[in-house]
Amino acid sequence: MRRLAALLPVLCLAALGGAAFAAAPAKTPRLADGHPDLNGVWENGGGIDFLKPQPGQGGSICVRECETLPGAAAARQPPDRPRYRPEFQKKVTELREKQVQFDPILRCRPPGVPRIGPPDKIVQTKREVVFLYEDVSGPFYRIVPLDPKVRRNDSSESYLGEASGRWDGDTLVIETRNFNEDSWLTDDGAFHTRDLKVTERLTRVGNTIDYSAIVEDPTVLAEPWRMRPRRLGLTDVEFSEPAPCFEQDMALMQDDSHHTNPR
Repeated sequence: MRRLAALLPVLCLAALGGAAFAAAPAKTPRLADGHPDLNGVWENGGGIDFLKPQPGQGGSICVRECETLPGAAAARQPPDRPRYRPEFQKKVTELREKQVQFDPILRCRPPGVPRIGPPDKIVQTKREVVFLYEDVSGPFYRIVPLDPKVRRNDSSESYLGEASGRWDGDTLVIETRNFNEDSWLTDDGAFHTRDLKVTERLTRVGNTIDYSAIVEDPTVLAEPWRMRPRRLGLTDVEFSEPAPCFEQDMALMQDDSHHTNPR
């Protein structure tokens, strides 16, 4: 009886809340300037990872043989797409139907922003943040100065645009402009103009980063496109240079048929 009485406080505490015994969440590391430390390699489900979804991971998307993967049905999400003004919807449809002819990344061109997605690796200093990518069409990088007075020497339009960053509390906010018109917003013919502006937000909490982006192009979009948020996870797998992209298929193309693009 004495032994049972001694156990009662423990049993009651467990019944009231098992969280009392759970491991404490990881603290958010910070640099010397007080801002969250974004350095590291981050698993983001980008590149061609969507072809091999991991059961139970909400960010994964199933492409084929979905029913054979336990838990994959719950992980499937509908495509995330911008909404165009009515007069431009026909062009989007034509580009989607003829993706194999017109998709820039099928010719090894940079995917552009936001199609390239969150970074695979982040290198951060108090002056700038560098994003490194291991993309399906090759390796890419973006340099994000944190001083608004720092501008790129070459002000010409580019695939990945010209970015500038600032801190909003613990959130890194990146505004990117000065794009060319040679990239798509998504896999399905979502073209844009030189008026494109992309605002990304990255917030580190423990060993994760919450990533979101807003796409504005009032010339063709009916409204700003708030992309589906994504959560990145810190990994100890070191970033490596991806294989180079070599286009070898266009000469063998027979028609415009292609698989659907669910991501």
